[in-house]
Amino acid sequence: MRKKDIFPLSLLAIFILFWLFSAIAPRYREVWLAENILTIAFILFLIITYRTFRFSNWSYGLIFGFMLLHVLGSYYSYSEMPLFSYFKELFMLSRNHYDRLVHFLFGIIFFLPLQEFCRKKLHLSRGWSFLFAFMMIAALKGMYEVLEYGWLLVTKNELIGMAYLGMQGDAWDAQKDIFWGLVGAGIGWLGMIVKDVQYKKRKRE
Repeated sequence: MRKKDIFPLSLLAIFILFWLFSAIAPRYREVWLAENILTIAFILFLIITYRTFRFSNWSYGLIFGFMLLHVLGSYYSYSEMPLFSYFKELFMLSRNHYDRLVHFLFGIIFFLPLQEFCRKKLHLSRGWSFLFAFMMIAALKGMYEVLEYGWLLVTKNELIGMAYLGMQGDAWDAQKDIFWGLVGAGIGWLGMIVKDVQYKKRKRE
């Protein structure tokens, strides 16, 4: 095993153990299965393409963190994540906001890996890679919401309608999920710009 492969392989091993644990007794088996179809597909995609394109350790660490949050959401269902149900009661909120948080974090977390891909694989300039990463997140968020709804139409499962979509009575849930994902991407973009400015400042000094 090459030294540079140790970190991503370690994260993969930890994730597989966490995922297997989540499969033992999820709150809603149908919801867990629906949530994890894309999870399995995405992890397999990263494994298959590893030799073709290797992300940085920072990117793998961010992806790992997000996937843990997603699997946790699939275990309890995004609508009934216990900690956020407690916050809902404590602050008298209208809904469990765990799904909003994860959509927001998706934008922040995936901005770096996508920007990295655009920069290294597509050979875009740094400025264009920022724009393309933002646009890719917008596209992915929209596609995910459509796939969610499509899965509901195919299964015609009322439980999935309530727990998988996680609308919680909000007719604008999909649009808000996309919006918060884009807000997260915008913050990721801003963070990268600030990092560049600080790096150039240190070089001048």
